[in-house]
Amino acid sequence: MTTTGTHEPELPEVKMHLAVPATPVTGTVVSTRRCTASTKSAAFVRHVAIDVSGTPLAGNFRSGQSFGVIPPGTDAKGLPHKLRLYSIASPMSGEDGQGNVLATTVKRTIDEHWDTHRLFLGVASNHLCDLEPGDTLRLTGPNGKRFILPIRPDEHDYAFFATGTGIAPFRGMVRDLLAHTSRSRIVLVMGSPFATDLLYHDELEAAALANPRFVYLTAISRERQADGSAPMYVQDRLRSHTDLFRSVLSSERGLIYVCGLAGMELGILQGLASGLPAATLEAFLSVDEDVRASPAGWERKMLHRQVRPTRRVFLEVY
Repeated sequence: MTTTGTHEPELPEVKMHLAVPATPVTGTVVSTRRCTASTKSAAFVRHVAIDVSGTPLAGNFRSGQSFGVIPPGTDAKGLPHKLRLYSIASPMSGEDGQGNVLATTVKRTIDEHWDTHRLFLGVASNHLCDLEPGDTLRLTGPNGKRFILPIRPDEHDYAFFATGTGIAPFRGMVRDLLAHTSRSRIVLVMGSPFATDLLYHDELEAAALANPRFVYLTAISRERQADGSAPMYVQDRLRSHTDLFRSVLSSERGLIYVCGLAGMELGILQGLASGLPAATLEAFLSVDEDVRASPAGWERKMLHRQVRPTRRVFLEVY
């Protein structure tokens, strides 16, 4: 058990590296489906569920952790492909309720080489997306001990911010919190370029309608919102829903989790600095005096130097 300071969340000890690259385990795909809000999305993102029963991963993963996938074959140098890590999108009980089936949210990587202009296909992402039920794959893990829920989750309230496949850990965390807590308030902001790119949208909307403790907000950056308001990024929800975030974060219970594209954390921290009272902000950010008055001028290079998140902020960006 991790020892923490006053008002800091106490994190559980987790099991890690039960399966390593030298001795990976075999999982079997049980289902695969697109998880974008519409088939008209320009992105190809799939929810892939994998049976890990009979392996050390079964019953030993938590929402927020990740697992490794070792693609078959060799690279251009004739060496075996290296493993890639993928966030677990399942609650602790797994997709099956027994901890035997974990899932991930994987986006096909389809790009163009800058120099040759030849098509580039991501090795592991396309391997995962190509798999059919019954196919097997080599797995490692679990990985990660920090980006997880506290050991006593009911003692906290949560503000989750996600972009793209960064929604994966929050799908599992929200399910865990709604199933195992009765007091926690949860706000999830999901950002995407277009409404068609939203992931698990219907599922999250249904969960919010069924659970008054859970608020689900979207932030569409390249088109207007469903209510006709202007395009916005995830951090703009701190402004449009100021009272909501202040109520969730103003007590000693509040925690913040951020997962998605690198750089999003700066905008969120700037939004917190602009929208939270000074006394509340101190619980989440330690800011040097010379930059405290001008969050709009903060730069990413200041993070963890002049602008330092506290242990009540969890960042997982890539």
